Amino acid sequence: MSLVPVFEIGVWNVWIFMLYYILTLPAMRLISKAALQKSDVEAPKHLYSNTEKRIVSFYQNSFILMFLYSIFLPLKLGTSWFYIGLPICLIGLILFTISFFNFTTTPLGEPLNQGLYRYSRHPVYITQTLLFIGVGIASASWIFLLFTVLRTIASFKLMPAEERFCLEKYGDAYREYMNKTTRWIGIPKSGKLK
Repeated sequence: MSLVPVFEIGVWNVWIFMLYYILTLPAMRLISKAALQKSDVEAPKHLYSNTEKRIVSFYQNSFILMFLYSIFLPLKLGTSWFYIGLPICLIGLILFTISFFNFTTTPLGEPLNQGLYRYSRHPVYITQTLLFIGVGIASASWIFLLFTVLRTIASFKLMPAEERFCLEKYGDAYREYMNKTTRWIGIPKSGKLK
């Protein structure tokens, strides 16, 4: 990893993985018409505190910056960075796709609790973090890894608002789900909202 980032436009840049990530949502929406009706998956703005609203803004804008950076960020093909990062990235992509498929196939009016959602209340955040860590390693970019860490910290701050929304929408069914399922895999269950 070099301290000074390399900027090169090329076919074998990080944008390949980022483009897949961006196109996944519309593709999954095409698979399921019900997903179009679920477009309120994000918590409504009235459930966000002022701090959470700023975090949402950072979260969304940081992705835009990451995508723009990915256009100029070459993968370190043929290096150990690439061979370590690529499997992590591919596992993240596969699990990310599965979590979106789980979302699109959940019946309307029911909380998400099937597939990867049986193991985590927020598998999209987990798989996205895994994907971005893999990309950061495969490109040997400390800047990309820094963005990943900051977005992961921000996701920890957004989860309570999303869970307040789900509690409001699904009531006791979601509370029961919270009591059985962890937020993150490997981190103890927390039914408390901060």
